[in-house]
Amino acid sequence: MSQFTFPRQTNFYSGKVRDVYTIGDEWLVMIASNRISAFDVILPKPIPYKGPVLNQVAAYMLGKTKDICPNWLTATPAPNVAVGKRCEPFKVEMVVRGNLTGHAWRTYKEGQRILCGVTMTEGLVENDFFPTPIITPTTKASEGHDEDISREEIIAQQIVSEEDYKQLERYALALFERGKELAAKRGLILVDTKYEFGKIGNTIYLMDEIHTPDSSRYFYADGFEERLNNNHPQKQLSKEFVREWLIANNFMGKQGQVVPEMSDEWIQTISDRYIELYEQLIGEKFLPELLSDEETERRIMVALP
Repeated sequence: MSQFTFPRQTNFYSGKVRDVYTIGDEWLVMIASNRISAFDVILPKPIPYKGPVLNQVAAYMLGKTKDICPNWLTATPAPNVAVGKRCEPFKVEMVVRGNLTGHAWRTYKEGQRILCGVTMTEGLVENDFFPTPIITPTTKASEGHDEDISREEIIAQQIVSEEDYKQLERYALALFERGKELAAKRGLILVDTKYEFGKIGNTIYLMDEIHTPDSSRYFYADGFEERLNNNHPQKQLSKEFVREWLIANNFMGKQGQVVPEMSDEWIQTISDRYIELYEQLIGEKFLPELLSDEETERRIMVALP
């Protein structure tokens, strides 16, 4: 993916998945690449169409939730490009969990019942619904691994003020509820997700992507109860299947571990799964639009204020 230079550009940052350009300290251009990361490691091969899928799902979901919380997005001039307001980010990610799976299940299975200061109910099995969704925040690391942290620690360490944190909780739970409603209409269960927020002045904005296969986990509703009762794996749409493949091949991002070889067939499988989630979640066929760098840059220039 090419690196651009825009008028009034004041910063450039290449993240795990997105390339982010700051324009005049007021605007951001985010270009979603086809890079894929897991366990905070960028895997060696890109996934075709992943960037456009992520960007378009995020834009769709931001549009469907803007009545709950203001968000940063102002335009999507190209399939893999988002333009919006630059916010001062809170240094926490709000992780909302509706079901006992992933990191929460791995913690629970080890016999622990407290995650990020939240007590998890006794007697649950993998993928069970929590009685009510829980928030298990993490620190937002500029590099390296995000770390679990509790609400009390966030407030005590003044990472976020108590007043702002309470608002982040309200927004996160309301957004999760809307996400579950949207997913249910499409035969899916929104299992867990993460939200990132920032501020402009005194106003809190929802930032980045929401309810995408990178930030969220979805199960198919059809057959969920049967699979749960029979202790069978859930049919899911998310990046978790990539993490599971890595774990099965002895890679969890730890020092000395080597990323397993990604065959062309496996890369195509991952791409197909991303497209499947787009089509299932949005209810429209995914139509790839391949643009030249020149056309992408032209569209971005038109979209910038």
